[in-house]
Amino acid sequence: MITIRLAIILFLACAPVAARADAIGTLLKDYESQGASRFSAQDAEAFWTKGNLDPKTGETRRCTTCHTEDLRRNGKHATTGKAIEPLAPSVNPKRLTDVEHIEKWFGRNCKWTLNRDCTPQEKGNVLVMLRTK
Repeated sequence: MITIRLAIILFLACAPVAARADAIGTLLKDYESQGASRFSAQDAEAFWTKGNLDPKTGETRRCTTCHTEDLRRNGKHATTGKAIEPLAPSVNPKRLTDVEHIEKWFGRNCKWTLNRDCTPQEKGNVLVMLRTK
């Protein structure tokens, strides 16, 4: 009886890690099939803090505007002020576990930050960086 309970506890504890690895792996393979290659966490770090001018408002937007530079901390939505849970999987195991959810937020956030969709290379770089946080 104790062995079965221990097995269940271990399975449940490892499930978010396995799901995250699967979602990230799936997306990275998809981005490679779209022409991306050699994903770089270093390139993602530069991308994360790079400012992009919004032509409508004249504001400079960057990923850190909402998510901060420390991905282990809560962020705050620039428009609504709503709290954003940390992106770092090390402190928020729910992050990066669902392919559709990741793609949905890439779509929204890239358009808001860059005024365009992110490229497969940019998305892959960001995922590689995020999974190390």
